[in-house]
Amino acid sequence: MSNAPWTDAENDLIVADYFAMLKNDLVKETYNKAQHRRTLMPLLNGRSEGSIEFKHQNISAVLKSLGETWIMGYKPAFNFQMKLVNAVMRWLEDNPTWQNKTPIIDPQMGMRDLEPLWIGPPPTLSNQPEPQELDQTLRIARKFDVAGRDERNRALGRAGEECALAHETAALKAAGRNDLARQIRWVSEEDGDGAGYDIASFTTEGHPRLLEVKTTNGWDRTPFHISRNELAVADERRAEWSVFRIWNFSREPKAFELYPPLDTHVALTPTSFQASFH
Repeated sequence: MSNAPWTDAENDLIVADYFAMLKNDLVKETYNKAQHRRTLMPLLNGRSEGSIEFKHQNISAVLKSLGETWIMGYKPAFNFQMKLVNAVMRWLEDNPTWQNKTPIIDPQMGMRDLEPLWIGPPPTLSNQPEPQELDQTLRIARKFDVAGRDERNRALGRAGEECALAHETAALKAAGRNDLARQIRWVSEEDGDGAGYDIASFTTEGHPRLLEVKTTNGWDRTPFHISRNELAVADERRAEWSVFRIWNFSREPKAFELYPPLDTHVALTPTSFQASFH
């Protein structure tokens, strides 16, 4: 059995195989992991079945770092090399429609008829310790601008906002506030971007709730972009405004909220500057 470093060709083969399984996994189609490993063995320079399985776990870790979903049955293993990250990025670049996917919703049901989302605490307020791999995942996320990718994905952003709208409507109806549910506004859809929030909703007591929706297919610590205008509105209307962060969107959407001041939860890093002539 080979113990030599994995070549680019081997990495490309196993990454393609992983995504073939992941596609089946996301639509709940049956597939055989052991058969996939055995099929790969003769193509991978004598790699053992155990080595192939561990490399699949490495790919899960890479996808987690890139803010993507991964195969739940392959727990992320984080001692991977950048060559594997590059192989995953090559596959994603060759398959651009993959990152534009939205959740698979029953067409008979529709997004607006979904139950309220599961709302948990933000990762900064969780009782769980920080993951050991956090620094590595954030370095990779920054290097490949995961936050920018999600921000540019208009289909993902719009679907996330619709999901948040459905959640707010269902939550108010469940509380017996149909009157308030009818008054919710999808501001970014009706008025366009620029308000500094996407959804104008209400608490069950009738107080305004202004939701700036940020959506990712990745895990709860995936970085996201926030604009100067959004930060200004957060400061001006901090009693009403929040980031409504939806994560794990392509598999089973979950959410948490971040309230101002945001720098108690996240590091705000300037990524661009406006240049004005003297």
